[in-house]
Amino acid sequence: MQDEIFNIQTEAEFTNAALQVFKHQFKKNRTYRSFCDLINVHHSDVKTVEEIPFLPIQFFKSHEIIASSDAIQETFTSSGTTGSTTSKHFITDLSWYTKSYLKGFQHFYGNIEDYAVLALLPNYLERKGSSLVFMVDDLITKSKNTESGFYLHNLDEITQKIEKLDKNGQKTLLIGVSFALLDLVEKQQFNLKNTIIMETGGMKGKRKELVRHELHKLLSEGFGVDKIHSEYGMTELLSQGYSNGNGVFDCPPWMRILTRDTEDALTINKPGKSGGINVIDLANYNSCSFIATQDLGKLNQNGTFEVIGRFDNSDIRGCNLMVL
Repeated sequence: MQDEIFNIQTEAEFTNAALQVFKHQFKKNRTYRSFCDLINVHHSDVKTVEEIPFLPIQFFKSHEIIASSDAIQETFTSSGTTGSTTSKHFITDLSWYTKSYLKGFQHFYGNIEDYAVLALLPNYLERKGSSLVFMVDDLITKSKNTESGFYLHNLDEITQKIEKLDKNGQKTLLIGVSFALLDLVEKQQFNLKNTIIMETGGMKGKRKELVRHELHKLLSEGFGVDKIHSEYGMTELLSQGYSNGNGVFDCPPWMRILTRDTEDALTINKPGKSGGINVIDLANYNSCSFIATQDLGKLNQNGTFEVIGRFDNSDIRGCNLMVL
C-alpha cells in the first residue's frame, strides 16, 4: 500500500486508497472497530470518503490504536501539561513516517539537501518520545549540511549561525516552537533574505498564548521577513500540513482535511463552513487514518485549510460517543 498511497495524483486515486485503508482498519484495529460498531457503521455501508467514521483523538490517550500485529518499533507521545494524560502513538513500521515527512517536505519545499536546517525546539528536546524531534533530526541528517543542528537555550550561538548562513546566501530553514522564536527576536533583531522561519505552534505554558496574526506580526518584524511559515502536525499523525504564510495550510496528496458540524460530530460540513477539524492521514495505515481532532478550522474550496482555534471541554458535542 505504501507505493499506492505515496504516489496518489488524482482525487479518484485518493478516494480509492482511503476506502481500502478504512476497510483494513475496520478489520484490524479493535478500538476503531468498536467505535464504528457503536455508531452502527459497517465497512460495507461506506461508499464515499465523507461516510467514513472519524475516531475522536482522545482515544489515543486511553486506548491502544493499532491496526497491525507487528512489533512496536517506536512510541511517540504528546507533550501534555503537568499531570495530564498524554497521547501515545504506537508505530509498528517507521518507514511510513520517514517516507511521509520526506516526501511531504519535498512536495512543498524541494530537495532537503538545498537547505541548512536549524531547530529551536527546547521543550521538545527536553523530553522523550517527540515525533517532531524525530522528524527534524532526520531532516538535519538528510540535509548533509555541517551547519545544520539543534539548539536548546543557546540563543547567542544560533543568532550568529543564522546571520552567517543568511549573509552567505545559504537557503536556511529555522524551525522553532513559538515561545523560543519570540525569545530569539526579543534578544536580537534580524533582516533575513535567505531564511524560512517556520513555527510549530504553542507557547507550552511559557508565555501568554497569542492569536496567529499577532504572533506572526511579531515574528515577521523580528526576523525581517515578509511571511512566517507554519507546520500543522501532531503526535497522532504521521503527515504534516504546511503554510507558507497567512495561516493557510495545504496537505500532501495522501492527506485531507474535512470539518465536522460542531453540534453533530457525525455530520461533515461543506467547504467554507467552520467546524471541528477531521484529518485523513493515509500514512497512518497501521494505526488510524481517520481522526477527529480538537482543533477548529475552515476548509476552503481549493482544499487548503485554516486553523482558527481549539474546542474546550464544554464545546465538545456527542461525548457519549467517545467512551468505549
